[in-house]
Amino acid sequence: MEDKKNLLGLDRAALEQFFSDLGEKPFRARQLLKWLYQERVADFSLMTDLSKVLREKLSQVAVIEFPEIISDKTSLDGTRKWVFRFNCQNSVEAVFIPEDDRGTLCISSQAGCALACPFCSTGKQGFNRNLTAGEIISQVWLAKELIGCERGDNKRLITNIVFMGMGEPLLNLNPVISAVNLLLDDFAFGLSRRRITISTSGIVPAIERLGEFTSVALAISLHAPNDELRNRLVPINQRYGLEALIKACQKYLNYNRQHG
Repeated sequence: MEDKKNLLGLDRAALEQFFSDLGEKPFRARQLLKWLYQERVADFSLMTDLSKVLREKLSQVAVIEFPEIISDKTSLDGTRKWVFRFNCQNSVEAVFIPEDDRGTLCISSQAGCALACPFCSTGKQGFNRNLTAGEIISQVWLAKELIGCERGDNKRLITNIVFMGMGEPLLNLNPVISAVNLLLDDFAFGLSRRRITISTSGIVPAIERLGEFTSVALAISLHAPNDELRNRLVPINQRYGLEALIKACQKYLNYNRQHG
């Protein structure tokens, strides 16, 4: 028997295709999204507006699979950090930062990082692999569960998501976009695009493409005001210098103004 498909991380378009392949109507995707991300129900048998036959079929061909929580620490100021370990034994970190007017969750997009910035502890670990969309979005799902966000209320406690954890998000573009689609989808997390930020060290071709897929906030890790210093601090600058980076950011903003 083929491996069961993990439905965690499939955005609405991918879920509609999944249900279509099962001979089901596309609206089943919206039902599953609401159960999984709004009600945080991960057991098919409890998704009561799906027919019993469909629930049994899903249990045979699909799973909703989460990483193992291997560390959960809270600091004196309320900041909470988790380490999640996936089946392949790679681990990543996610951090929740509570403030008076918001709660920000910082998530990872890769296990390790290939950019080797000398000041970054993740860069010193080296690169292991890209995370799947499911592995990215599982960090949000579990964080909401662990800090006690109410079912059906996606806008309390965690108000902002930032891709500023382990890895370079724009070197893992497609899974990151799928995760962003779920964060924005009203049937899933339903966040505003202004509440989601993708941080990058400056992967120019990916920035130029990003506007075709989303219009969320973009943060640039500059670390230096000129190419000479930035070449040492952020080695990717040797490939994509500040002039090219600024032009790519302008292109992203212009695309958003035209299509947002």
